[in-house]
Parts: sequence; structure tokens; C-alpha cells
Amino acid sequence: MKLNSDDQSLAESKILLLYILSKIGKPISHNELLELVTSIVDMNYFYFEQFLLDLLEDNYIFKYKKENQEIYEITDDGKNAIELTIDIVPGILKLQVDSKFNENLDTIKDKFSISAEYTPLTEREFSVRCKIVENNITIFDLQAHAGSGEQAKQIVKNWNNKAIEIYPKILENLIGNEN
Repeated sequence: MKLNSDDQSLAESKILLLYILSKIGKPISHNELLELVTSIVDMNYFYFEQFLLDLLEDNYIFKYKKENQEIYEITDDGKNAIELTIDIVPGILKLQVDSKFNENLDTIKDKFSISAEYTPLTEREFSVRCKIVENNITIFDLQAHAGSGEQAKQIVKNWNNKAIEIYPKILENLIGNEN
């Protein structure tokens, strides 16, 4: 999407953001929204940020913090604006959004639902945090100690690559079903 100072292009882009948020139908994190929008349309990061700011100022969307993440959601005013202005967006662009939307949203949700990070405590000690988040609700959060930077990196790598295998084993051990 090549943007210039043309008011039509700017309005079209803002409406497109509102359209995507209305299709999501629930709160979404900033990173998820950014990745979703840029996977559907060619939009510059700085324009994306400016459009979000404009939509916030106009009360078409609102943002709040949840677990150190910025979360966005469309407001009733934003939904009304979509109904009144959706005809500005070319039909081919709406078709592109509709066809890519579900596939890309699921992929992005999966990617952002599993996370791990480490923080140095001293030169030789690290704190590692592994999480699983579904629908903006943390369902698993584990903090562990690592004795070296390499160990911390390996824990993060293993969690990001194998959380689907690791999580059920941890849960099974915590529940303690003895047969």
C-alpha cells in the first residue's frame, strides 16, 4: 500500500484498520495486530502507528494494558464508523482482507501464545520465564533459575520449540495422577 498525502488513501487505511479490528471481534495485542495487518496489506510500520494513534484520539478504538501488553479493541463508535464508511475501501482490498484474515489470525495467535524470555540476575545467574497465553489469559506461567547464559538460552529455545510437548508433562506431574 503506497501512501501519500492523499486524504482518500489515508482514510482508506484507517477504515481498513477498523475493518480488521471489527472482524477480530475481541481484544488483540499490539504485536498481534501489527503482524496481522502487515500480513494482509502492505503497510509501513510508522503509518500503522500513526493510524492507531489517530483512531485512539477519535475514540474509534481504545487501548489498555494487560500483563505488560498493550491491548486494542474497537469501540461502538468505531463499529458505527465502519458501517458508514466501508464503501471507501475498494472491493478487491476487502476481498484480500477477508481471504487472508482467518488463516493469518490463527497463525499469529499460535505464535504469540507461547513465549519465553530470560533476564540476567548477576553475571552467572539468570531468571527464565516461560508462558502460555490463550485469548489474552495466561494459562501457564513458570519462572525458573538458570546457572549460565547458555542454559538460559537453551531453556528459552526448548520452550519456544517444544512447549506443546513440555506443558502437558509438567501439568501431569503437578496433578499427580498415580495409576
